[in-house]
Amino acid sequence: MECWIWNYHIEAQTRDQTRTDIIVDYLGKQFVIETKIWRGDAYNRRGEKQLLEYLEYYHLNYGYLLSFNFNKNKKVEMKKIAVGDRTIVEVVV
Repeated sequence: MECWIWNYHIEAQTRDQTRTDIIVDYLGKQFVIETKIWRGDAYNRRGEKQLLEYLEYYHLNYGYLLSFNFNKNKKVEMKKIAVGDRTIVEVVV
């Protein structure tokens, strides 16, 4: 699946035909975005691990994890997580 939006090339990539990731190609760079629904800390850590695997696969050091939290008392936040030479920008909305 591909679509063009204002000079951004957004492409859905499937890996092992089980997950869909968002890869944004812009000005010769790739940005990997993993989206999740918030289901607790353990599930979130698995999402971080999955994103790190994608970063390794695409030979990137920087990726994004976007978590949708539907809890009434959620804490909207953004943080950076350093894992070795890789960085995850995690946003909870």
